[in-house]
Amino acid sequence: MTSRQISDFAADLHAGVPTTDGDGWQRAPLAGSSVARAVVVVRGLHRFALEDRASEEDPARVVHPPRPPKRLPKALSLDQVQAMLDTPVDDDLGLRDRALLELLYGTGARISEAVGLDVDDVARVLDTDPAERVALRLLGKGSKQRIVPLGSYARDALAGYLVRARPVLRARSEGGRGGPGLFLNARGSRLSRQSAWTIVQTAARRAGITTDVSPHTLRHSYATHLLDGGADVRVVQELLGHASVTTTQLYTLVTVDHLREVYLAAHPRAR
Repeated sequence: MTSRQISDFAADLHAGVPTTDGDGWQRAPLAGSSVARAVVVVRGLHRFALEDRASEEDPARVVHPPRPPKRLPKALSLDQVQAMLDTPVDDDLGLRDRALLELLYGTGARISEAVGLDVDDVARVLDTDPAERVALRLLGKGSKQRIVPLGSYARDALAGYLVRARPVLRARSEGGRGGPGLFLNARGSRLSRQSAWTIVQTAARRAGITTDVSPHTLRHSYATHLLDGGADVRVVQELLGHASVTTTQLYTLVTVDHLREVYLAAHPRAR
């Protein structure tokens, strides 16, 4: 077998085999991810044959699995985000949920960064004069720190939670002391990532959003809405903590699609 035959095999899997009348498939085309798995299996087989000396060469070595297509990040509309932020009720857990949602959308924080915050991290920020520039320090991937602005909505939600709700939740912990975690669960322990996911998904469901929504959806929405508002992609890169601007540029594709939709809907000679 040659490398060309292996490449043709992968191409045939991706193309599929239509019926003779062209009205269906003898073998349906496979998605790129399925083709990639098949190529990986073939590469493993030939590598094993070479190592076991059943073959003198490895023709699959130069054949690489197809790269998966870049998936555009999902972003919510401003109205959908607002509906989510309005869903928590005004009780202890509701105040916590609102503070978490406002923080995620207001800073673009990853869920691990948000649940990893301690009270002291936020208390120092809330003690700052509102007239000054208010910023929050987040600890991201690889223990890399970044500074992000903290808007008035997130600031007010956090202040309300710290004053009215967190002391109540902390009192439920063993010994009534609680830990240093900013966001606490109903037992007074630090909120887990899984519980934070549930909070976001519950808010989305109550807001009537039928698509899948995760904490990362709010991060995507944060970036997309910044770019829609005219923010520079390099600035958004710093705010998100991306090591490469290439990752951030995925969001510009979303905004281009948005601009195209607006153009088609608004311009008299767009169609």
